[in-house]
Amino acid sequence: MPNHPLNSELLASFASDFRDDRTARIVQNAVAETAISKVAINRDVVNSIDPSMSVRVDKWPITNQKRSGRCWLFAGLNSLKPAVYKQTKLESFEFSQNYQHFWDKLEKANYFLTSMIDLADRPLDDRTVHYLLHYPIDDGGQWNMFAALVEKYGVVPKYAMPETESSSNTAEMNHTLEMLLRRGARDVRAAVAAGGDAQAVRVSVLRQVYRVLAIHLGTPPERFIWQWHEKDGDFHREGEFTPREFAERYLPDLDQYVCLVNDPRETSPFYRSFTVDRLGNVVGAKPVTYVNVPIEVIRTAAVATLEAGDPVWMGCDTGKQADRNRGYWDGNLYEYEVTYGIDLAMTKAEELEYGEAMMTHAMVFTGVDLVDGEPRRWRVENSWGDEIADKGFNTMNDSWFDQHVFEVAIRKDRLPADVLAVLDTEPIVLPAWDPMGSLA
Repeated sequence: MPNHPLNSELLASFASDFRDDRTARIVQNAVAETAISKVAINRDVVNSIDPSMSVRVDKWPITNQKRSGRCWLFAGLNSLKPAVYKQTKLESFEFSQNYQHFWDKLEKANYFLTSMIDLADRPLDDRTVHYLLHYPIDDGGQWNMFAALVEKYGVVPKYAMPETESSSNTAEMNHTLEMLLRRGARDVRAAVAAGGDAQAVRVSVLRQVYRVLAIHLGTPPERFIWQWHEKDGDFHREGEFTPREFAERYLPDLDQYVCLVNDPRETSPFYRSFTVDRLGNVVGAKPVTYVNVPIEVIRTAAVATLEAGDPVWMGCDTGKQADRNRGYWDGNLYEYEVTYGIDLAMTKAEELEYGEAMMTHAMVFTGVDLVDGEPRRWRVENSWGDEIADKGFNTMNDSWFDQHVFEVAIRKDRLPADVLAVLDTEPIVLPAWDPMGSLA
């Protein structure tokens, strides 16, 4: 390593520069009494935000993922609620997120153990093996992973498999599952090395994973009775359904949805498809794939979908320039550069390249405010409860969109021909640790 120590002369110059900067001293005194976010917040932006929208599709209450990382499942199920509302005239409806969560965990465990068997000839410090061992069973996921669960297991109303303490607060359960799967990785690798039956070891570990999940989350229903009252009071009973029958009865064909992403790195050309190595949950399902497009294509597709009356599943880097309690996002909500007197600017591509950005959260666009056909702000259904924002619905100024929105799921019949043509091409494979493989 080059010899570049922090010597006393350099440290003295730092201190002198700060002492001579009167503005920095004023900010220092302010931050001593309050949070930096309160000092840096742009009041002009806050005072200008109006949550009303010219196009709005939501007419339902908000959901709450609580202390879990299930935003992608909540967003996926929330985006499908209108299909049920339109056919039943229910006043309020919610799918069981816990049902999807159970099967996702079991499938992820199998996906991980299958990868450990496949990679058993590699050393433990191989970058892919090390990455998978570090994240053996995350709460997060992607739209394609959600679609795979619905295709295989269907969906159920919330009453058929309600929330538990562990579905709403996943830390303790996840800790046990991580220990179990890392031990399982040890055992399947040992079986492969000894010429033993690694598949038998996999099944044994999965049996234990199922037991843990059933203790924490409950047992998924095989059938349930479906009945309801309409808003006007009329009663309906459609009878007994399996979860897959219920999905087939009420949900659109999720195979007709395409994931568009905006990855502006030079290594990721537009109008190409991408997949990420070892990213998935259901073994044998269609791989997680994206079509990389300019951000304006995503914006146009989202507006067209909302104008047609449907919400849009989306993924973004939610923590940037965001006020959680107010539920506001704006490209210049916090003036940190002015407050600190430093330069923090990076392009979206640079943020991806240097670890500053990735998709961290999934939500649903449920409205857009158009002026002369152009969006100026967006309404976003979050899953953080109704005690924040506009009863849980957030307001995103369009200035935030380009830098921090990464992904949307759009029906094929709402996409231009040049995007659809990409679907027939062989995807570029990104490494497992690429930021586009992050789980919302």
